[in-house]
Amino acid sequence: MGCDGGTIPKRDELVRVKQKPEQKDKDAEREFRWLHCALTQQRLQEPIAMCTMGRLYSKQSVIERLLEKEKMPETSSHVRSMKDIKTLQLTPNPAFTDEDKTEGLLDTRHAPYICKLIGLEMSGKFRFVALWSCGCVMSERALKQIKASSASTCPLCQQPYGVEDVIVLNGNEEDLEMMKVKAEMRSAKRKSSKKDKKKDKNSETGVKTETVVEASETATCSSIKVEKPKDEKPSSSNSSKVKVIANPKRLGAVNAMQDPELKRLKTDFSVAKDPKASDVYKSLFTSHKTDKEQERAHWITYNPFYN
Repeated sequence: MGCDGGTIPKRDELVRVKQKPEQKDKDAEREFRWLHCALTQQRLQEPIAMCTMGRLYSKQSVIERLLEKEKMPETSSHVRSMKDIKTLQLTPNPAFTDEDKTEGLLDTRHAPYICKLIGLEMSGKFRFVALWSCGCVMSERALKQIKASSASTCPLCQQPYGVEDVIVLNGNEEDLEMMKVKAEMRSAKRKSSKKDKKKDKNSETGVKTETVVEASETATCSSIKVEKPKDEKPSSSNSSKVKVIANPKRLGAVNAMQDPELKRLKTDFSVAKDPKASDVYKSLFTSHKTDKEQERAHWITYNPFYN
């Protein structure tokens, strides 16, 4: 029935203990993030782009997803247009071959891209950064060494950049929070630059509008016809009395407002004051003098039991 023959069972063979959760292989996870698209989970294809959070994408897959208007995953929900991604200027690794894609251990494989300044491979073992202003990619170590000796210009393309333009590629949670703050800083800077451009345009167009207004005023003044009275003699001074000819259209509008038919439409109109209405017609209304003088009830409200 078991346990015969001198076998001594151990505790872990008789008692079932709760198994520990499987731990991820850190090296495999790191390699996957640096070699695969964060949107489609497929291998990265050039041109390669990054988002404001520093994640890597195949640019073609992002364009297809935006054109199809499909819902983005939670990790890429902030990507709403092409303005939210930046194409990267990567330096290929001359030691990288097709065999490095499948064969060999993870530690011995070569990365497809390197840092152009100091030659470090972009495999995830070293921290890499990219500049949002130009898209150049380099190791964080090289940027710190060069930044201490030079101004805030890209060491690869000599384009100026700010602190908010430095994006950490595939950073940790602390880096992601910092990338959100930098994205807000860039959007605020972009809005302020747009406002400055609008002010400059308004100041340039202000002078043009003033000249146009002056020209229009002179044109309208010249179009008005003025006549001097015949009986009046010209005075020695430069000032003279002028008589402006009234517009016939305006006179017609004034006469139309005095029409009695239009006066009936007003709220203060009374039938008792209408000269065209007869006395019999006026007596039907309460505004007539006979209605005001009578002491008994109105003919509509008259009740024979009480009056």
